Amino acid sequence: MNRWLVLPLFTALLWLAACGRPSEPPPPPTAESAQPTAVTPLPPPTSAPPTVNVDFWTSDNEPSRVAVYRALAERYMAAHPGVQVTIVPFVESSVLAQLEEAQAVGQLPDLIRLSMEWVPALDSSGLLDSAAAQAVVEAVGANDFRSGVLAMATDRGRLLAVPYDGWIQALWYRRDLFEASGLNRPVSWADLNQACDTIEASGTPAFALVLPTLSNQSYTHQVFEQVAMSNNVWPFDAAGTVTMDTPEMVEALRFFSALQRCSPPGTQDLYSARERYELGETAMLFYSTYIMDDLVEGSENADGGKVTIAVAELPAKTGFTASLTGPNGTASYGRLETLSFLAGAEPAAQDVARFFLQEGYLDILATAPLGKVPVLESALEAWSTSSPIFAVYSPATLGHIANGFATMKSWVLRPDYSLAQKATIGVIEARLLLPQVIEQIVAGELTPERAARQLQAEVEALYQLRLKQP
Repeated sequence: MNRWLVLPLFTALLWLAACGRPSEPPPPPTAESAQPTAVTPLPPPTSAPPTVNVDFWTSDNEPSRVAVYRALAERYMAAHPGVQVTIVPFVESSVLAQLEEAQAVGQLPDLIRLSMEWVPALDSSGLLDSAAAQAVVEAVGANDFRSGVLAMATDRGRLLAVPYDGWIQALWYRRDLFEASGLNRPVSWADLNQACDTIEASGTPAFALVLPTLSNQSYTHQVFEQVAMSNNVWPFDAAGTVTMDTPEMVEALRFFSALQRCSPPGTQDLYSARERYELGETAMLFYSTYIMDDLVEGSENADGGKVTIAVAELPAKTGFTASLTGPNGTASYGRLETLSFLAGAEPAAQDVARFFLQEGYLDILATAPLGKVPVLESALEAWSTSSPIFAVYSPATLGHIANGFATMKSWVLRPDYSLAQKATIGVIEARLLLPQVIEQIVAGELTPERAARQLQAEVEALYQLRLKQP
């Protein structure tokens, strides 16, 4: 699919004009002869139907997962010879820049798998085809979607995107080490502080926690957002005022950055956090349920190899808590992944999405079964027995993961926020505002108070810009 935008993409932080479409190519010539003749005309030549190109971008970018997407695309194309499905993996934290590059060459995707966090910003810029999303839900059957997931993807009664799968974030910890040290399960700020200092003092393992502080990765934002919500920190209050410099925000920034005292020196990201836990170098980390597979098999290295698990029976020695309690509240955190259609998408993309939600759905879920909770009731039973990984964890743990949609929260899923507010939240993450100030606080370049004031000014500017857009 080739589509061009009238204005450069994201000229004003993703506030875009609607996109247009080049004219269709002329129809193929007819086979009828225009020459007068008494000879019986030859039958028209047979020709293959014109190929429709559907570009499908996916944030499932690990090579093994991309291979499954492409195998399913081949299956679909074999059954639909007139459709060419191209799978394009991308890195979600830089999706805005990648869409801008695609726009520059007229190659915006038809269909894109990405987190709900990004969807309102795309919609408020006129880039989403919500009617296509609604059509797919109707084709699959709205009653098959699990309780609550359609509401998460709906704004003021309008479905923006098709729910696809999801995950919850948790604090994973070495239960054996906590029990040996007499530590409480880390469900509160106080528990985290106590574990941080006790394990750091013992020197075993080397670090109590791996704290994400990398400024150019959404992982840092995701972990801090849960910490912030556990202290009742939200970007907007009920009156629509930006609230990024409240005492609660300052307190959350101070608590989060202070955990660096028991974390490895230097900036840490999701890869180093995961690997250090697998190697037995840390007792805690924040991570999504995707890690449950890695604790059994070892995560993938950059070179395609596997990390060797250094702790015997690590899953059995691991506990987790999905909720965190702070001074002013308790919060869980999770993500709903969607299939979203860009405006002007080929109509064939709707059936491609339906196929990936039905015939190909279990194959996709199986690429990371505990990190991909199904949104369809009809898939739940097959999913729960789709991998030997499930046998490693207790029924209680699996039940908690399976029902994660009922408890997970995020700023963008707050139902009373307007589309402009949700779009602003998407840009907060897209511009990595929180990871940047956190890295500066840890480096001693900003105080929590100054960081909160900086965030307040930046978010106010983004929100006002959004409100001025037609």
